[in-house]
Amino acid sequence: MPGSPAILLHPMPVRIAYACVAVLVGITGGLGNALVIANLPSIQGDLGLTPSQGAWLPAAYFMVNVSANLLLIKFRQQYGLRRFAEIGLSLYALLTVAHVFVEGLEMAIFVRAASGLAAATTSSLALFYMLQAFRKTDLPKAVILGFGITQLGTPLAWLLSPALLDMGEWHRLYMFESGLALCSLAAVVVLKLPLGERVQAFEPLDFLTFALLAPALALIAAVLTQGRILWWTEQPWLGYALLTALLLFCAAFMIEHHRRNPLLHTRWLGTAEMLRFAFGALALRLLLSEQTYGAVGLLQTLGMGTDQLQPLYAVILLGLTLGIAGSAMTFSPSNALPQILLSTLLIAIASFLDIRSTSLTRPHDVFVSQGLLSFASGMFLGPLMITGMGMALRKGPNYLVSFIVLFTMTQSLGGLAAPALFGTYQVVREKYHSSHLTEQVIAGDPRVLQRLQAQSQALAPRQNDPQLRQAQSVAQLSQAATREANVLAFNDVFRLIGMLSIGVFGWTLYRTLRIAQQNRNGSSP
Repeated sequence: MPGSPAILLHPMPVRIAYACVAVLVGITGGLGNALVIANLPSIQGDLGLTPSQGAWLPAAYFMVNVSANLLLIKFRQQYGLRRFAEIGLSLYALLTVAHVFVEGLEMAIFVRAASGLAAATTSSLALFYMLQAFRKTDLPKAVILGFGITQLGTPLAWLLSPALLDMGEWHRLYMFESGLALCSLAAVVVLKLPLGERVQAFEPLDFLTFALLAPALALIAAVLTQGRILWWTEQPWLGYALLTALLLFCAAFMIEHHRRNPLLHTRWLGTAEMLRFAFGALALRLLLSEQTYGAVGLLQTLGMGTDQLQPLYAVILLGLTLGIAGSAMTFSPSNALPQILLSTLLIAIASFLDIRSTSLTRPHDVFVSQGLLSFASGMFLGPLMITGMGMALRKGPNYLVSFIVLFTMTQSLGGLAAPALFGTYQVVREKYHSSHLTEQVIAGDPRVLQRLQAQSQALAPRQNDPQLRQAQSVAQLSQAATREANVLAFNDVFRLIGMLSIGVFGWTLYRTLRIAQQNRNGSSP
């Protein structure tokens, strides 16, 4: 296809080199943003940011990443993949190096936005480099591995963060990110991809559509990031942002709907088949937040830091690797839906395993559930992507841009919508459980008096004033009630995700059986 390199049969050493570059470039694209998310509290403290200001750092990444593929695909079709790779990685490396020396919130946000653009570049490069490492008959395996590599950034960030921070605060994170960007740039310059076909791809209306859709998607990303922190009904600008995004979407879709050669094929995207695909892809991304927001969020609420979470993320990295490898080794067109079904079932099992969490839950208590969930996360992405690409290519190469944009939106916006949705639910349930627990704390209850007396005695060696000891004991009891309310609220989140997983599993199973029945009826004489 235009914009893609020729697939050549290379000698084994060259194929291994292409695979190594694919791993390096794929990890580089996701690791930078994952390092920021894993260490956001430390970065906020070093830069003196409020939680709302700190949230703009990951938001800037997604605000750019979600819309970057609108033009990047056509850019490489018209100007070639080599120029596409070298310009994207050079810009990213330059900005990350500059941020090591220039501090401040504005520069940090600018670098995160560049990271979002680079991630769109590196994800494509990881796929194309991995394709060069496999024979033609094994190209589906290469696609699964190429896309799967980009998922490894998050667990690697949590495993590497403590050592990097010990070496020199947040600057080391950006020095490491800039080093990876420079290594990736050097790798793609030294080991170039084969040349591919180039065509005249851009039309003037493409830039108008991008000028409308990019700010619309950015506004939605900003609302999803800030809504739970500022609270949805407290800041009027959140509503105005959603209204503006809706108007921009309508204008862009009206233009695309009536174009002779559209950037986005709205009629195809509006078919029942594509709507079902978008729903399934978005649902799976939402359900996978049981790990990123649910289990990890619970442990962080209980006081676990990056050091304590390292063993858990080692298990997650192992599960992801096994899931990606298992998906690649067992994939076939007939196995795509069963693999997605298995992933959904594993998510449900993991969610129900975490329902009985308590304030004594520690990382080793969730090894099994999070191992299953990370295995599901590694297994579903490749088959889902290949299935969607097949649907697009059956219509023609021009439909690939529409599919990539749709898939990116479901995964990027789904990754932001999940914490916003389940985080809001967790806050509401925490208030409910907190009020219920507070009602049971009666001043004259002997158990309450005994608890306060025991806490007061424990404080006696450090506090001589009886009244201050009593006040501190009451505060500690209130903190304990809040902690327990949070644990119960997270259990409600696990229960909700488990029920939604069962619903998605049932819907997917019904669709799978129906398609199988239609195929049998079509093949029968």
